[in-house]
Amino acid sequence: MSEPERDGPPRAVLVAALLIAVAAAVAVVAIAAHRSSAPPVPVAAVRAPHADDQPCKDLLAALPDRLGDYRRTDVAFPVPPGVAAWRAGAGTDPVILRCGLDRPDDFVVGSPLQMVDDVSWFRVGEADRTTWFAVDRAVYVALTLPTDSGPAPIQALSQAIAKALPVIPINPAPPR
Repeated sequence: MSEPERDGPPRAVLVAALLIAVAAAVAVVAIAAHRSSAPPVPVAAVRAPHADDQPCKDLLAALPDRLGDYRRTDVAFPVPPGVAAWRAGAGTDPVILRCGLDRPDDFVVGSPLQMVDDVSWFRVGEADRTTWFAVDRAVYVALTLPTDSGPAPIQALSQAIAKALPVIPINPAPPR
């Protein structure tokens, strides 16, 4: 007697394909669980009249997922427009970017600026963090950093801002 003819791939190929599919599903679930392990970052709404303008949409689309040790994370509902956040891990202070804000009140003629990768930044210090405003773009962009964040977040975001938003002359308020 002859062996019956088999229709389809050999059993070993089917088993290997099934194992690969299961491994891929486990990897997807593990990645999703790791990303969702940190709770969403609460971000208070502030006046950002240009957050829905095209320059902010362009910038938000160009933002990196990583800023050194910081990874992009979800913002808690309700999410203010023009906002993105990154965290180094659960329980750490976040890096928060806001796009479309008004000119900072303290940004006046003669204010000191710092250049980082072709972006002019104006610093506003607070007790436990520092906020930097990109002041040479079509919209004002604020970047709030924890005190221990190091230079990676502002460098990575300066590069994204420089690529996404064309430079314009700065426009400080008259001195007080």
